[in-house]
Amino acid sequence: MRFLPTAEQSDFARTLHGLLGASDVPAAVRAWATGDHGPGRALWSRLAGTGLFALAADEAYDGAGLLPVELALGFVELGRAGMPGPAVETAAAAVLLSELARLGEDGEEGPAKRFLPGLVAGEALATLTLPGGGPYVLDADAATYRFTVSAAGELRLAGGGEAGAGGLLRSTDPARRLSRPAAQGELLAAGPRVLEAAGTALGWARLLTAAQCLGVGEALLASTVQYVKQRTQFGTPVGGFQAVKHRLADTLLGLEFARPLVWAAALGLAPWEVAAAKLAAGEAAYAAAMTALQLHGAVGYTEELDLSLWLRKARPLRDAWGSPSACRAAVLQEREG
Repeated sequence: MRFLPTAEQSDFARTLHGLLGASDVPAAVRAWATGDHGPGRALWSRLAGTGLFALAADEAYDGAGLLPVELALGFVELGRAGMPGPAVETAAAAVLLSELARLGEDGEEGPAKRFLPGLVAGEALATLTLPGGGPYVLDADAATYRFTVSAAGELRLAGGGEAGAGGLLRSTDPARRLSRPAAQGELLAAGPRVLEAAGTALGWARLLTAAQCLGVGEALLASTVQYVKQRTQFGTPVGGFQAVKHRLADTLLGLEFARPLVWAAALGLAPWEVAAAKLAAGEAAYAAAMTALQLHGAVGYTEELDLSLWLRKARPLRDAWGSPSACRAAVLQEREG
């Protein structure tokens, strides 16, 4: 089993890193939080130009095939940059539609032919709720398509362009705009194959969220290291104090332990492996946020500092698409057979 990316995979990650680094992502995040999706959608189109969303769609519908390792590498960069929008949900919806087409009867392309080309091209954003994936819809007011799979195995499409049922809800991260899923909508497909495809999409959503957590944690650690080198006390940088070094080292270890679990999950996609990766990466990102907050002191709380944009993502991402308790249960279920 190979845990290091190939040269081609590394080049792809560097391309995304450069694109996002040259974009004013914090400004797009702040605009997104106020309901102005323009800057975020422009960035979204540039990301689609790299082929990022094609990695979650079948080749028959303008995709590049389902490539979880490459997509996970990309989502690490999205997390590192703090990218707003339903990126995980759009990718998971593409996986769902691709799987649904694969499981369908001969000649039954269903919703894949209708929706996937737009999602792959970045012309449309999707949000998605699945059984076992959490009770809220992310960014329904920004999404072009709002898909929901019920526990009974019905895939429905609600209209886009407005918040879901009951309007927007308060969120720890203002750039993660939450609402409740609509009860009704156009019925696209139903039956056991919908539930099977939904299970696959749930695993991908959990994996990509884990990758995002890894990127968020790395961004928080890098920002904190830079800060403690500059901030002085008693005439010396606070980063030179042993207690600070230990705290940073513990944070780094948490992220480094999570990284191989994420790559192993991307290679195998076994539910328990994905759950373990999500658990480790989510906890590591949250620990990085706590370290960043403590070592930045009171300035860490201020909204004017870009650090707050990542601090507010760590906890929601830790709980999205599988809370720590749900992931622990999935791992234990595998061990107990």
